[in-house]
Amino acid sequence: MPASQTASEKPTALIALADGQLFYGRGFGATGETVAELVFNTAMTGYQEIMTDPSYAGQVVTFTFPHIGNTGVNPDDDETGDPVAAGMVVKWDPTEPSNWRASEDLVDWLAKRGRIGVGGVDTRRLTRAIRQQGAPHVALAYNPDGEFDIEALVKKARDWSGLEGLDLAKDVTCAQSYHWDQMRWAWPEGYTAAKGNDLKVVAIDYGAKRNILRCLASAGCDVTVLPATATAEDVLALNPDGVFLSNGPGDPAATGIYAVPMINGVLEAQLPVFGICLGHQMLALALGAKTIKMSHGHHGANHPVKDLTTGKVEITSMNHGFTVDSQTLPEGVTETHISLFDGSNCGIALQDRPVFSVQHHPEASPGPQDSYYLFERFADAMRTRKAG
Repeated sequence: MPASQTASEKPTALIALADGQLFYGRGFGATGETVAELVFNTAMTGYQEIMTDPSYAGQVVTFTFPHIGNTGVNPDDDETGDPVAAGMVVKWDPTEPSNWRASEDLVDWLAKRGRIGVGGVDTRRLTRAIRQQGAPHVALAYNPDGEFDIEALVKKARDWSGLEGLDLAKDVTCAQSYHWDQMRWAWPEGYTAAKGNDLKVVAIDYGAKRNILRCLASAGCDVTVLPATATAEDVLALNPDGVFLSNGPGDPAATGIYAVPMINGVLEAQLPVFGICLGHQMLALALGAKTIKMSHGHHGANHPVKDLTTGKVEITSMNHGFTVDSQTLPEGVTETHISLFDGSNCGIALQDRPVFSVQHHPEASPGPQDSYYLFERFADAMRTRKAG
């Protein structure tokens, strides 16, 4: 819908919450309906990376920052091939892109990829609703005619089962294994291929972001990516120096049904292990801890996390609706990081060997790069092991 459309014109999009609250707006992108969990993200940059982050499967993202779409989109910023988030909600309609890197505008990009956008929404009020009641189930609809069956949309939101008990890693993982050698973006070359990396890493893809794989390659890793359902035998057959557990969507307890046995097999082989986000939760489950659903989760690029081993505070990027229950961590597992927003767990490590994970995203660079050292720590652990 054109940015020139005024607020007095008939709404063409509707957000129906399961409790009956309705938010009208102006639709853009693809027409149709979708049902999902509604979350908000406080990041001021990176809307394309957010929409293509597989961890957002099953979720509609409300952006609290109003300028969404003004830099357009380009293939280099995709975290996976296509948008994975079910839809987006913004305050102001996307404008024509103004950035030298833009190859397409956001509206057309969403339309081609079947994702609904809603503009002209009071995102402050919507965010308050999410904070007050927890991440609600919603039905999102875009109809250029402005005609909606409100009762049916509210019912769809109420009837949706939600993310608890839902394994979404199988939906977003790779279909088969592949090799990765692309490194982090650097001026002026852009993305380049790694050469001579000697650390053989198997990365388990629960919904891996491309920039995580780039960070591994830049840290000296020769990366082979395996599907989420890979077994310990599949992993160990590649004779890796270490194993990486990626981010991903859904309920960790559901994914853990097949992931935990694989991780336990890797742990028995005494290999260094590093996990991020869902990979962190998978490792915690394998070590005997539990995970719980959060009220509205953590979604943004400004989350302060304290490293309890050094006392350092890092500004991090986060995207998770489940968390590791630190009260269930077994003996021998140390809590290494916590959120300074709510004290929730953000990192664990085994006390006797290089097995560790974090809830936040050290590969994301929304300004700070405070947590990149974790990739180097993983690489150092593998080199130490190789050296005997």
